[in-house]
Amino acid sequence: MEHFDASLSTYFRALLGPRDTRVKGWFLLDNYIPTFVCSVIYLLIVWLGPKYMKNKQAFSCRGILVVYNLGLTLLSLYMFYELVTGVWEGKYNFFCQGTRSAGESDMKIIRVLWWYYFSKLIEFMDTFFFILRKNNHQITVLHVYHHASMFNIWWFVMNWVPCGHSYFGATLNSFIHVLMYSYYGLSSVPSMRPYLWWKKYITQGQLVQFVLTIIQTTCGVIWPCTFPLGWLYFQIGYMISLIALFTNFYIQTYNKKGASRRKEHLKGHQNGSMTAINGHTSSFPSLENSVKPRKQRKD
Repeated sequence: MEHFDASLSTYFRALLGPRDTRVKGWFLLDNYIPTFVCSVIYLLIVWLGPKYMKNKQAFSCRGILVVYNLGLTLLSLYMFYELVTGVWEGKYNFFCQGTRSAGESDMKIIRVLWWYYFSKLIEFMDTFFFILRKNNHQITVLHVYHHASMFNIWWFVMNWVPCGHSYFGATLNSFIHVLMYSYYGLSSVPSMRPYLWWKKYITQGQLVQFVLTIIQTTCGVIWPCTFPLGWLYFQIGYMISLIALFTNFYIQTYNKKGASRRKEHLKGHQNGSMTAINGHTSSFPSLENSVKPRKQRKD
């Protein structure tokens, strides 16, 4: 294993150049094997987990989900605050920022971005909870691709470009995750679900985040500094892949759902099936006439 790790390190050095010595000895960063193994285990669980749970009772996980989502909300808030203050203190240049030009502020950014990298390992639990609760429809190609790739990409970022221009996407993503994990935490409490209306806007926010990251990364290409151009080109390509996948998810989840509702609305008018509920006219056919009763789900 040591020989394999040495060979891997030699290959990475030839491809990417020398590593940043400021993160030498940091947890999980000295060699790639732990990150790779964790990712393989994650993908195996994604594949085998639903098969194992197929004939088993779904777990509620309600209490632990509240704690888990609250923890990630607070961690994301901490990272967002520290990144914003670090960038401000270091007088980072929006258009392009090198990795060795802000002194102690760079070290502050590096420490926070290590937590950002580590949070991608913690977020594997998102998928595991889906499996335990038998919400397999939520384990999409987008979900698995995003979770598995981010953890691996950020291992490389932390070893070669752990500060400077790398801060921007992580800062926006931390802010989006404050909104997202607070939503997930509240939605795990059934009595709160009727009051949660901003899920759609979280996805819109994620798409805006990717577009802004591409714009900011492109600035580093047009007005270059000491930040390696290869990393900027890679980030633009990765953001484009996320935009494509998230846009498809948005269309499948919201636009088609809206079209289906409009179709039901039109059908209700054509059939004369407008129903009065509690003194108000409903534009949907009566659920009692169109849907068979089903057992109440227990979360």
